[in-house]
Amino acid sequence: MLELVNINSLPVFLLIFVRVLAFFVTMPLFSYRTVPLQFKIGFSFFLAMIMFYTVDSTGLVMNEMYIFLLVKEAMVGLLIGLIAFIIVSALQIAGGFIDFQMGFAIANVMDPQTGAQTPLTGQYLYIIALLFLLSVDGHHLVIDGIVNSYHFIPLDTFIPFGNSSIADFVITTFNRMFLIAFQIAIPIVGCLFLVDVAMGIIARTVPQINVFVVGLPLKILVSFAALLAFLPLYITLVRSLFHSMFEAMRVLMQLFGGA
Repeated sequence: MLELVNINSLPVFLLIFVRVLAFFVTMPLFSYRTVPLQFKIGFSFFLAMIMFYTVDSTGLVMNEMYIFLLVKEAMVGLLIGLIAFIIVSALQIAGGFIDFQMGFAIANVMDPQTGAQTPLTGQYLYIIALLFLLSVDGHHLVIDGIVNSYHFIPLDTFIPFGNSSIADFVITTFNRMFLIAFQIAIPIVGCLFLVDVAMGIIARTVPQINVFVVGLPLKILVSFAALLAFLPLYITLVRSLFHSMFEAMRVLMQLFGGA
């Protein structure tokens, strides 16, 4: 503890603290507005204090470049958390696809966690995914990711932004997010498409039936039944989603480290 109080170790501790705090600003589950700011700062402080004794800072030289190292640490934490948030956002995109097809797109609600409007089905799928993440101790893996980030990105290393592979990886991850969203939404959207086809046939064969009155509650009923039958497959897709999230974090850290 005396080493931490030493004024010479304070700049190193500040670098670690900035990266951890920036990571929790954008990381799913920890970055929500429902998590108190005091908890984020306090948890980041104590986690940085634990990590201080495990991070190698022998190659760090205190000079006029220290302010740029602080900025680099903040960007590393923000970007690693952001790439994970992009992957998890596939659940919200999938929920938007489903709501648009079943007629719930007009009933978007204000999400207190993010402060933005989110689709009803997307919020339902998102909560189930977060509960699944907590049930398998995925939040421990998230914390383990930021702890192991110093093996890929040391304190005295700058991010090679001139490397085109970083931009290619971000674009590929963004495309993967939409692909995962499509895989999650396609069973429900496919069922609702068949309902639309059936209602179109009925409208042509039995013109007396008002398909606009019958179609909306029928699509809602079919979508709820499809969601219930889809839940086992959804858990499998969520497991693959979080695997992609941890893999994307690891690859991005390797690219930041110049690997």
